[in-house]
Amino acid sequence: MLATHGRFPYHPWVGRPSWSWPNGAKLAVYLGVNLEHFAFGEGLGAELAPGGPQPDILNYAWRDYGNRVGAWRLLQLLDELKLPATVLLNSAMYDHAPELVAAHRARGDEMAGHGRTNSERQSTLPEAEERALIAEATAAMATREGAAPRGWLSPWIAESHATPDLLAEAGYRYTLNWCMDDMPVWMATRAGRLLAIPYPQEANDIPAIVARKDGMAQFAEMLVEDFTERLRQVRDGVPQVMGIALHPYIIGQPYRISMLRGALKRILARRREIWFTTAGAIFDHAASLPEGSIPT
Repeated sequence: MLATHGRFPYHPWVGRPSWSWPNGAKLAVYLGVNLEHFAFGEGLGAELAPGGPQPDILNYAWRDYGNRVGAWRLLQLLDELKLPATVLLNSAMYDHAPELVAAHRARGDEMAGHGRTNSERQSTLPEAEERALIAEATAAMATREGAAPRGWLSPWIAESHATPDLLAEAGYRYTLNWCMDDMPVWMATRAGRLLAIPYPQEANDIPAIVARKDGMAQFAEMLVEDFTERLRQVRDGVPQVMGIALHPYIIGQPYRISMLRGALKRILARRREIWFTTAGAIFDHAASLPEGSIPT
């Protein structure tokens, strides 16, 4: 027998129950906006170009451009198109760029946990230290936002064997770490159920633009094609979730934000047929459905 995670069984896509998102929609769409801060001269970080010896000024400054400039361009676009967002927040951002976090708070965007910093992976830590990381990030958000976050995306989507258990024990209701399905799936933990909400690894600017070296025109067209095909597929009655993952130091470059605007406008031309929402609202609706509606 192969080793297994034991969190949920295999559940084929065919034959699943048919139900709807709010307003009768079959497709839920949300934006995951990653607000991340990185240590200077050490630790992990995405690279525009192969990094040299530390301090790696080129890549550090490129990433910080997102917080200083790119994220503000993205905020303007969200306001222009009147779109909600789920903010995936490194708690280090409260000290590094408090005005940026406040701007998303003022919009009423959902704040979800994204660790302390993307300079570290929680998967490399002993369980007690991972628990402390989750507790530290959660407490910082609860203090600043007035309520603890309900959702979590691990930095680098890195998990230990205990991560879902630790998240549930810390009061989290959903995770974005698992990208194995196009609808939410209930996961078993030692502290009860945790909902895995689809978070994209394809419709995501880091794997597309940084890893695969896709151009922005290709990424924008991919978003539209992904959306169009999903909207065609949900006519069979099985609902889906489409996430779009954005990082301001990538998508906030002027030529990229322009093409993102065009892609989102093409998606919004079908807005009456979809539910444009947040990950937290997806959790609320999924949790309200009759037992058996969501794979478990």
